[in-house]
Amino acid sequence: MNPDQFLSKIAKQPLAPVYLFLGQEGYQRRLCKEALLERALPGEARAGGLTQIDLENTTLAAVLDDARSLSLFASDRVIWVASAELALPRRLTAAENEETGTSAESELAAYLKAPTPGTTLVFEASRYDFAGDDRPKLERVEKFYAGAPAIVEFRHFTPESSRFLAQTLVRKFSLKLGGAELATLLETTAGDANRLESEIEKLSLFVGSGRAVTAADLAALVPHAAQTTIFNLVNALGRRDRPNALAALDILVRDGEYLPLALTFLSTQFRLALAVKEQRIASAQQAQSVFQRMGVRMWRERAEQIVSTAGVFTAAHLAKAVALIYETDKKFREGYRDDRITMETLVFALTA
Repeated sequence: MNPDQFLSKIAKQPLAPVYLFLGQEGYQRRLCKEALLERALPGEARAGGLTQIDLENTTLAAVLDDARSLSLFASDRVIWVASAELALPRRLTAAENEETGTSAESELAAYLKAPTPGTTLVFEASRYDFAGDDRPKLERVEKFYAGAPAIVEFRHFTPESSRFLAQTLVRKFSLKLGGAELATLLETTAGDANRLESEIEKLSLFVGSGRAVTAADLAALVPHAAQTTIFNLVNALGRRDRPNALAALDILVRDGEYLPLALTFLSTQFRLALAVKEQRIASAQQAQSVFQRMGVRMWRERAEQIVSTAGVFTAAHLAKAVALIYETDKKFREGYRDDRITMETLVFALTA
């Protein structure tokens, strides 16, 4: 089940004896953990009823023995087991416990046949992702805990769900955040939900509800938001806005930022805009869909910027811009003249 289904289920139904929390996404896992603890151990019951264990420091057999033991101090218990992946045998030939001759998997199966009433076991396996090289490892973890009556998958947010979460958090904290600033925040945090919440809460405390968040606020408060000025430069060039592009470049130079990084973002913007132009993409939604099929994750605001850039330039101008950016990159690598003069030359060429 997904986190939303889990939250809905525990609000209406009795808790399962064993849960497997599977996946790396931490924001929803934190919400689900808090909801489960509130449901199982409300109020002061948590102090005596919650046991947190890491399989780095113990064995699955010891955890199950603890779960079978009745507590003198709490009628209801939650045993939270981190690093659940470590219960798996490191080698298939080492699956059996040397002392008892039983495997960890059979020990878990035996407990699941007769779980302790009032005790909820949660195995948290957060080392592996659902994609890439981690996938086979994660599947092995899932197979090991397949007997668990409830498995909750914590997958990374998609660009669309990250944007929706950001908008929800903006409303929650009564923050005024425009589309360009939202796009910058999503880019800066890479859509990470925990960082989004943290940065939006921080912005709300700094800005309050009286005025809108500005690019200067983002640059001052959000880590790595020096990239904010880079995005401003890229977006200004995408609009052929020479004054604002030169102003952004001036800030970058004054702050000692690495100008080839700005050129990397600029190259991406114009190459994607050229692709949009060549495929006759007319809307941000269509651009998102096309780039998603190509394996390029993209937020809606970012797609809107790219479509806007494609609308400002002809295909010939975009192709020329890509060539100019390539030549500028070559000059950077060859140490040609001054980096600022090199970038200013490019700005004038792109906004001509």
